[in-house]
Amino acid sequence: MSYRSMICTLILVSVGVASAFGCAGSADDQSAPVRDGAIAFTSKRDGNYEVYVMDADGANQTDLTRNTAADYDPLWSPDGSRIAFTSNRDGNFEIYVMDADGKNQTRLTHTAADEKGPAWSPDGEQIAYKSNRDGNFEIYVMDADGSHSSRRTTTAAGDENPAWSPNGKQIAFTSNRDGAFEIYVMDSDGSHPSRLATAAVGSHNPAWSPDGSRIAFDDDDGRIRVMDADGGSQVALAGPNRSKGPGWSRDGKRIVFFSFQDGNAEIYTMDVRGHSQMRLTRNTGYDSCPDVRS
Repeated sequence: MSYRSMICTLILVSVGVASAFGCAGSADDQSAPVRDGAIAFTSKRDGNYEVYVMDADGANQTDLTRNTAADYDPLWSPDGSRIAFTSNRDGNFEIYVMDADGKNQTRLTHTAADEKGPAWSPDGEQIAYKSNRDGNFEIYVMDADGSHSSRRTTTAAGDENPAWSPNGKQIAFTSNRDGAFEIYVMDSDGSHPSRLATAAVGSHNPAWSPDGSRIAFDDDDGRIRVMDADGGSQVALAGPNRSKGPGWSRDGKRIVFFSFQDGNAEIYTMDVRGHSQMRLTRNTGYDSCPDVRS
């Protein structure tokens, strides 16, 4: 998600069809091992939103969460052993974590507010997220076990969609503090916030490249864009419209995203120019919010 969380939430309340049919490999194969480069994502193919994983080529699609609540917005831990995600299984939306195979699902946040959009620090010791516990959505950071939560932004606007830089020194995020939603970056302690992306339409959902040199994001026109980490050299990729939620492959050569280009949301990948597109999911339920295991 955050705009990613916003889009995922919009999908959560939209009308979807609950049946699934074939994709590469076998769907819902809980015996399949989790491999490097695996993609965690959200799907409504079985009636409610669940967290799934699949291989990088779309094979071995497996439901990890398996409950009647809405589970979405999965993010891999840096070592690939755990997945943080958002769920309303206990009433309001909170941050949870589970093992990579879906075991040991544990709630990390415990407030009456909505807590969404988890993002791991590169060392796996902390998780950034958004919370409206103080009225509007702001960026918070907590230890990976849910302790020592602290607020990192303090504005009257909406600050959302945190994403740690690979070196752990900065957090990119989305904010409408200056009007439209745009991409900002701040030091990981919340200091020195600055705006990176300014466009005619809103900018959302920042994702750092593995080497930290670039940031991918999406805009209100449904285009995936890439810019330098300092906000320079912004380009719209040649990929399809109606696309959201970019993330990077481990080697930084491809971008994973979800798109409505074929009617409902499906997961795709493309190269960093927007070419060589490949569709990974094929079903009548919504598939969205992908994240690649490093």
